[in-house]
Amino acid sequence: MSSIFTKIINSEIPCYKIYEDDKTIAFLDIHPETPGHTLVVPKNEVDKIYELPEEDYRALMDTVKKLSAHMEKILGTRTLWKVIGTDVPHAHVHLLPYDESWQHGRTLDLSPEEFAQIREKLAM
Repeated sequence: MSSIFTKIINSEIPCYKIYEDDKTIAFLDIHPETPGHTLVVPKNEVDKIYELPEEDYRALMDTVKKLSAHMEKILGTRTLWKVIGTDVPHAHVHLLPYDESWQHGRTLDLSPEEFAQIREKLAM
């Protein structure tokens, strides 16, 4: 059975995509801790990051690095990286714009319009 992320990758479920290449995809988390909370996901579905083949691992981390720098430039904040590994059984990295308002575990309730505005601002 495919993970929810594979369904997003295959366009079976919509997302607020901000980046995609041949090995990775990045989209806004629908339960964000901060505005701009982004998930970076390898297209190769494996449960844990350390299970990725080296090429896919490097592609994932290259995308994480690229998007972090981009987000910091656009938003003017630091970017927090989180690898949790328990919420969806498909390797991924959370990128969170980080400032003094960030609270661990907080979930924001954003409207579709707010998600669209953030996507437009962050899209690469």
